[in-house]
Amino acid sequence: MPRWVCPECGRQFARTNQGHECAPAMTLEEYFSTGPPFERPIFDAVWRGLDGVGPIHVEPVSVGIFLKRATSFAQLRPMTRWVAVSFSLGRSVRSPRIARKVIPHGSRYHHVVNVRDPAEVDDELLGWLEEAYDLSPE
Repeated sequence: MPRWVCPECGRQFARTNQGHECAPAMTLEEYFSTGPPFERPIFDAVWRGLDGVGPIHVEPVSVGIFLKRATSFAQLRPMTRWVAVSFSLGRSVRSPRIARKVIPHGSRYHHVVNVRDPAEVDDELLGWLEEAYDLSPE
């Protein structure tokens, strides 16, 4: 899965010497010890929903949780009242669930869904995350 591990912080990246904020990832327990109480159940729902999709590296950092294959295919970032779940697809999704303007980036389109409750981690959102996973290099 990892193509390069930073010798300073131990984080995994797709490209050798990839630019990044060189700070070690936390454990999930360290990460969730300071976060809002609604964040862990949403992460757990995403994690359960992606079970079986393939190998996933979970990287908790100060700004949120990155879900990686060789590169990040999804990010979960806590906000004041929700978790912003972001992912990139090879197409632009039109749905009232997409919370921000869809941003094209090369051949991909960046999407964000604001999740307030674990019940919102449904088949539709999980399908988008699986599609993002499938587009991510191994």
